[in-house]
Amino acid sequence: MRSANPVVGETNDGFLNNIRARPITEADVLGAIQGAVGGPVEEGAVGAGRGTVAFGWKGGIGTASRRLPADLGGWTIGVLVQTNYGGSLTINGAPVGWALRPIPGTRYPGAGPGAADGSIIMVVATDAPLDHLRLERLARRALAGLARTGSTFSNGSGDYVIAFSTNRGAPPTPLVVNDAMSPLFQAAIEATEEAIYNSLLRAETVRGFRGTARALPIDSTVTILKRYGAIRP
Repeated sequence: MRSANPVVGETNDGFLNNIRARPITEADVLGAIQGAVGGPVEEGAVGAGRGTVAFGWKGGIGTASRRLPADLGGWTIGVLVQTNYGGSLTINGAPVGWALRPIPGTRYPGAGPGAADGSIIMVVATDAPLDHLRLERLARRALAGLARTGSTFSNGSGDYVIAFSTNRGAPPTPLVVNDAMSPLFQAAIEATEEAIYNSLLRAETVRGFRGTARALPIDSTVTILKRYGAIRP
C-alpha cells in the first residue's frame, strides 16, 4: 500500500463541549491509534459521543449489526453511529419523545429555535462484495433507519453516511448484483435504527460546558413502549 487516506468526520457538540478549546494534541491522536483494539465497541457517552445530544437527551455512540441468511448471501452489515441530532424520538412506532416531552410544550421540536438542530454520523460496514455504486445505494438506506427514530432532518442538521466493504469481490467471489441488494438494504435500515437506540439507552447523564444533558429515563421509556404496544407487557 503506497498511502493511507484517513476520513475524518465531526458533529457540533458545542453544548456540552468547549469546541474552541482545541485540547486534542498529536500525542492524543497517536495514542488512540496505537491503543486501538478489536472486540465489542463501547457505546453511549464515550469517545466522540461524550459531548453529543440527541432528541434532547444524552446521545453518543451506538452500534448494531445484521447477518443475512445463507440463501441470501450470508453477508453481515454493521453500523456505528454518533448521535447528535433532533426530532421527536420514536421507538418501534411509539411516540416516546412526545410522551416524555424533553422540550416542554411542543410535539414538534423544530418549532423552537435550534431545538431540533444537530447532526449524525452513520458508518455502514459490510463484508458483501460491493462496488462504489452499490455502496452508495446501501448508504442511502441508512437514512431510512434514521427516519424511523423520529429524526426531522432539520434545517441545521448535517446528517451523512459513510459506507465501505471489506470484500473487493476478487474471483471467485463476484460482486453482488442489483437484484440481490434488497436484503442488504433491509439489514442496513434495521441496524441503523437499532444502533441509534443503543446510543441513547447506553448513555449516561453528562454535565458539560453550557449545561447538562440527561440520560434517557429507561423505566419511563419502557412504560411508554408497553402503553403503545411497542413491546410486550
